[in-house]
Amino acid sequence: MDGKTVNACLTLALEAQGKDIMTIEGLAQNGKLHPLQQAFIDHFAVQCGFCTPGMILSAKALLDKNPHPTEEEVRKGIAGNLCRCTGYTKIVEAILAVGGK
Repeated sequence: MDGKTVNACLTLALEAQGKDIMTIEGLAQNGKLHPLQQAFIDHFAVQCGFCTPGMILSAKALLDKNPHPTEEEVRKGIAGNLCRCTGYTKIVEAILAVGGK
């Protein structure tokens, strides 16, 4: 919401009124995946898929602020998202492939 990640399940609709809302569906443009979406595929960072939208949108918010984060900064940037399938390694690799130092 307005370039910041929020917990959609804890955000009242009234709080979103008049705000710029980005969802995972809005990242792809003209039928082409966003580089983060493609990197998650290329680096096998998608398992069950439950956490993937939140991971990608958190990564996008991070990369919008810091285009070349370190691994530690990536891990901090996705810290609010829980994944029980991947162990985070492939997710971090995918994000670093798009914008790592």
